[in-house]
Amino acid sequence: MKLSVVIVNYNVKYFLEQCLLSVLKSIQGIEGEIWVVDNNSVDGSVELVKEKFPQVKVIANSFNAGFSKANNQAIRQSEGEYILLLNPDTVVEESTFSMVIQFMDSHADAGGLGVYMIDGKGRFLPESKRGLPTPAVAFSKVFGLSSLFPKSKVFGRYHLGYLDKEKVHPVEVLSGAFMMLRREALDKTGLLDEDYFMYGEDIDLSYRIIKAGYKNYYFPGTRIIHYKGESTKKSSVNYVIVFYKAMVIFARKHFSQSHAAIFSILINSAIWFRAGIALFARMANKAFLPVCDGLLFYSGMYLLKNYWETSVKTLNYPPFFVQVVIPVYVLIWIAGIFLSGGYDKPVRYTKILRGILSGTFFILVVYALLPETLRFSRALILIGTFWAGISAVLLRIVLFYSGVRSLGLNQQLKKRIIIAADQDEGQRILSMLNLSGISFTLIGFARIQDEFSDQFSIGRTAQLSDLIRVYDANEVIFSSRDISSSEIMKFMQQDIAGQIEFKIAPPESMYIIGSNSIHAQSSFYLVDINAFSNPVNRRKKRIFDLMSSSAVLILFPFTFLVFKNPLTKLSQAWSVFTAKKTWIGIRQRTSAPAHIFLKDGIYSPADIYRHLNPDEATCQRILVLYLKEYSVMTDLKIVWKCLRHAT
Repeated sequence: MKLSVVIVNYNVKYFLEQCLLSVLKSIQGIEGEIWVVDNNSVDGSVELVKEKFPQVKVIANSFNAGFSKANNQAIRQSEGEYILLLNPDTVVEESTFSMVIQFMDSHADAGGLGVYMIDGKGRFLPESKRGLPTPAVAFSKVFGLSSLFPKSKVFGRYHLGYLDKEKVHPVEVLSGAFMMLRREALDKTGLLDEDYFMYGEDIDLSYRIIKAGYKNYYFPGTRIIHYKGESTKKSSVNYVIVFYKAMVIFARKHFSQSHAAIFSILINSAIWFRAGIALFARMANKAFLPVCDGLLFYSGMYLLKNYWETSVKTLNYPPFFVQVVIPVYVLIWIAGIFLSGGYDKPVRYTKILRGILSGTFFILVVYALLPETLRFSRALILIGTFWAGISAVLLRIVLFYSGVRSLGLNQQLKKRIIIAADQDEGQRILSMLNLSGISFTLIGFARIQDEFSDQFSIGRTAQLSDLIRVYDANEVIFSSRDISSSEIMKFMQQDIAGQIEFKIAPPESMYIIGSNSIHAQSSFYLVDINAFSNPVNRRKKRIFDLMSSSAVLILFPFTFLVFKNPLTKLSQAWSVFTAKKTWIGIRQRTSAPAHIFLKDGIYSPADIYRHLNPDEATCQRILVLYLKEYSVMTDLKIVWKCLRHAT
């Protein structure tokens, strides 16, 4: 057997399906096998593979074994002369496998091979070729010198930016997203080191291949799409910690004791440095709009107060009004915006105004209950509400036209979509878009063949770049049935790359995949849109969990009189309060609706019917219905009934 493809999957069902569709096209004519090792996914990945891809060999783990161990499970059972470790969030060209096999066959010194990778917007991913993270290289990477001088042979060695990405080069490190390995080399080096749970194992194996006398090659003769670009990970504190700790394992294993000690100090410093920066950046990004709103609201109310007491009414507001009352008004308005989803991305002005009005309603209700000495002015509250709404909207408009993109302001523009597909598939994709509930304008269809021209056609796919410019499109959806992966990647890498969102619609599937990250909410459109995917509903669920668990904790002495197992209820409330669990979630980690990663629950939606002993299929349908029609009242109803049954 010539080739064994090994894919390790964890909760990326839709990306996995698209990956397997491209793999099956690329492996045609090659004596090969495909393995999927699933690390206990809860999104129905295993069921999907067994149903749609019966020719694929599946290993279904009952726990998350990590990247290295899962790959090794399949490698030990595989039979190919070459082994390809492939991420599930990738798409390969139809000729990828034949080209990399041909290269490996003609280069006997090649122990491993990596290829030209692009992200979901068509941009080259620098991790396609990397250097060994020696202390000097790690120092340049940690302190940003590699980013400042990417083409420097001194500072740019981490991503080997000085090497032409269009030419073949021997490199030191391959990416685990696409890692072609010669079995003969693996027999000498051993398999992936299972000390690495995630990250670092590709560096370790690449280095061992070189030490065994082989070379690792970067081969740009074929391309793949890798959705999870590095830009989507480096802002994560957890990623920073896990990645750099993997570097410490590598140093202790391969460097001398003195070098390893220096490297360990450097890396541990880097963990704190980069994690601190990442945490600060995320907090600053999240706090930027609320802080700006607060300053605008307060300054406006302060000026209004001065004008009101000097020009409208001859009176003096006490310092208490400025120091306490106005800040309370401001905090209530900001809380209203937050609870209504006004700080979610993309920005929606209606949510902002709704939040401010809700806050004003709350203020007026409390105001009516206060003693006369604390009622300062209803008129100021109403005028302040008007100012808060106007200033919040104007702030976002100014930021948008100032070029600020990190706040999600640019996403408020309606999607202007071109569908690149022939007639029947194009209509199917359009129907999916209509059912998904997203707001969009269809510019028209870019047809593959001239004979399929119709009143909805605006041109051919060969003219796609011009069509995007002329019609000012901001998103293109490709039909993978009508257009090959190779052609899609060519379009993605034209001079419009990085400015346009690209998505791919697999045949006979009810989703459309795209974006730059497998974790972004905008990564794909689903027909089975559900209420729980709404950030506002997830936030409401968390607030409900906090309030209800706090009530159980505060009223703990009374639980001895009410519940059979009061200490158990106390422990459960604490786990909900600390966000380890939720009151209503998944009880049995067997399967769950795709793309929804609901927390483990104290109860499940099906628990209120447990006296009927529902089977697994029924429980699954109840869970789907719960997610599709989620409301806080549903949680309250289920918790109340379950707690009553527990008494």
